[in-house]
Amino acid sequence: MPPSLSAMLVYCHPVPDSFAAALRDRVMATLTRAGVNAALFDLYADGFDPALSRSERLAHLDPDLRPPDLEDQFAALARADLLIFVYPTWWYGPPAMLKGWLDRVLRAGIAFRLPEGSDLIEPMLTQVRQIAVVTTYGSPWWLIHYVGDAGRRTIARGLQLLCPNARRPLWLGLYGMDKAGDEDRRRFLDRVDLRLAQAVRRLRRRPPAQPG
Repeated sequence: MPPSLSAMLVYCHPVPDSFAAALRDRVMATLTRAGVNAALFDLYADGFDPALSRSERLAHLDPDLRPPDLEDQFAALARADLLIFVYPTWWYGPPAMLKGWLDRVLRAGIAFRLPEGSDLIEPMLTQVRQIAVVTTYGSPWWLIHYVGDAGRRTIARGLQLLCPNARRPLWLGLYGMDKAGDEDRRRFLDRVDLRLAQAVRRLRRRPPAQPG
């Protein structure tokens, strides 16, 4: 019997019938077909508050002062083998709502530890074995490359540091979304399906090492 896998899918788009919603649904269908237990967090639909309050910021490094409204997020993150984001790229980065999620959820005691007297964090998301991003870009690839793709640096590099056992991030982007036709979108949906299913199969072939 294949090993059980869990996924946390963080979805961020304000328009219910957007192409991003079609991508979200395709990702969920792929995970379900592969037998992955997936928890979906739709930030806009759930009414997620992205603002880091003064009190929360002051307690950000205290692992014992966790915001109670985020407990379901913390629980899903703690059991996730796959951490998946679906969102549009706006101004070369993730939407403000998703940036707020990173600010509030990836906190001390959940995503990292900061030992006393040290300026180097210790990553805590050791169970995450695959980070995946499905996003769209209004601009063509060459312009995103020229500007530097800040969103990719934040998630594929920054977040990867908190997940030391994760494979190389799976980055799936549809460039030139503003001019993409129906066939372009269909092909991208199929590509997302294929690549994510492949990633799940790779994880199943290489289960996590058991602690000695």
